[in-house]
Parts: sequence; structure tokens; C-alpha cells
Amino acid sequence: MKRLYLTRHAKSSWKNPDLPDLDRPLNKRGERDAPFMGKRLKKSKIRPDLIISSPAKRALKTARIIAKEIGYPKDKIMIKDSLYASSVSTIVNIIQYLDESIAEAMLVGHNPDFTSLANYLTNYGVDNIPTCGIFCVDFDIKLWKEVDQGKGILNFFDYPKK
Repeated sequence: MKRLYLTRHAKSSWKNPDLPDLDRPLNKRGERDAPFMGKRLKKSKIRPDLIISSPAKRALKTARIIAKEIGYPKDKIMIKDSLYASSVSTIVNIIQYLDESIAEAMLVGHNPDFTSLANYLTNYGVDNIPTCGIFCVDFDIKLWKEVDQGKGILNFFDYPKK
């Protein structure tokens, strides 16, 4: 059994339109929602073996806030450039090459990639993973390389306004 948490970054700021997209920070709502969702994960005793984040400032900040709330070492967060402006096939490739010692992994990234990935993996039919939303997928597999279309089962789907 393998478990994957697809976590969309918290709400980002558009205050400075000249800022490169990679450098956009969280806004006030994002700064509030990320610890809120981290506390919800902690309450459910969720602590993945690995957190992988997009390099975008808003995604990495979300990953660090959630890591702090669940007791995951912030210095162990892996940054993967390929999680930014990605595709379903690229993200599936990242998942398929996870170390087999990892039972639960959290990816922190972006839409529309994560919503498309959630639908690809589960055939669930989610319209949108909102900012700071977490879509948890279980796989009845032994090896990450077995992850493929429709092989996942939705465990839970949570987001701040739920």
C-alpha cells in the first residue's frame, strides 16, 4: 500500500504584478490557510515520509508551514523543479521513481496540474483542487513504479473552506 497527498499551494499574492510568477509569495489568506490545513493533518495523525515541493516561493512556503505543523523536518523537504509548470506525465514520472522505502509522500504544487493528476490517478472527477486543498490517494500496490492511470483510490479530499 502506498499513499500520496497532492497538496496545492496556499493562496498567493498578486500585489506586485511585475514579480516573476516563481517569486509570488502567499497572501494573508494563504498565510492563514496553510497552518490551518497543517493542524488538520496533524489532528488526523498524518505525517508523510517525504515532502516534495515545487520551487515556486508560494509552494515552498506552503510546504514549510505544513511541515512545521505536522512535525516534519523543514530541511528534509525535497525541491523538484519539474513540479513547476508541469504535466501529468512528468509528475507521474516523479512518483514512479520515489524510493520504495517511502510509504507516504506529499507533493506540493500547482493547478491545473494537480487537479488533472487527481482525475488521472483516481477517475474521481474533481473539478478543482482549491488553494491549500489536499487530495489524498491510496494505491493498492507494492512499488511506486506501478502508479498509473485509474489505479488510485480517493482516501480524502480536504480544503480550507470545507
